[in-house]
Amino acid sequence: MSTLALYSHAGKKVRDLDVDAALLAGPIRKALLYYSVRRQLAGRRAGTHATKTRAMVAGSTKKIYRQKGTGNARHGDIKALSVGGGRIFGPHPRDYSYTMPKTAKRRALQTVLALKNKEGALRIVENLTWREIKTKQAAEFFKALECKSALLVIAGENAVIEKSVRNLKGFKVIRAEGFNVYDALKYEHLLLTEEALQAVAKRIQPIPEMTK
Repeated sequence: MSTLALYSHAGKKVRDLDVDAALLAGPIRKALLYYSVRRQLAGRRAGTHATKTRAMVAGSTKKIYRQKGTGNARHGDIKALSVGGGRIFGPHPRDYSYTMPKTAKRRALQTVLALKNKEGALRIVENLTWREIKTKQAAEFFKALECKSALLVIAGENAVIEKSVRNLKGFKVIRAEGFNVYDALKYEHLLLTEEALQAVAKRIQPIPEMTK
């Protein structure tokens, strides 16, 4: 077992929290993080780009002028590859998304936790019990934890927390079910509530063994 410090909402250490050692151990495979981020960004692409080929462009098939005798370069019909003409091998609608093995996804999540812990940017905080939507309250919370940029992971849906943080620049709230590598790397600090840590650990378990 390993231990992580549990912090209060005021930024004070409350106690040590026991966590599975495998959750924070192992080598940092940057290539795995790279492919995970690349997969996420690829999945966000709309892929709706489209161009017309010569067959799709409306117009006559007649040559715009005769082949010889004009002194101009040779040209075909108006649909040829020129301004207003068809595009050869142009982009067409496609799906950019691709999948990763489940074990690789779990290992990537574990790796980003280990990386943030190694950098000293991982914080575990007590479960938040905010009752009112207040941006000021959220700002004071992050200031107490000395965070200028952070991703806050909560266990489940909580409109009060989510709306309190959404107007703060450099901060974001996501639920444990949506915890991902891209957002974890995007922000300087990674904050998880005690319940969120358990939920994320459950998503990662069983932690796959790292092969050489």
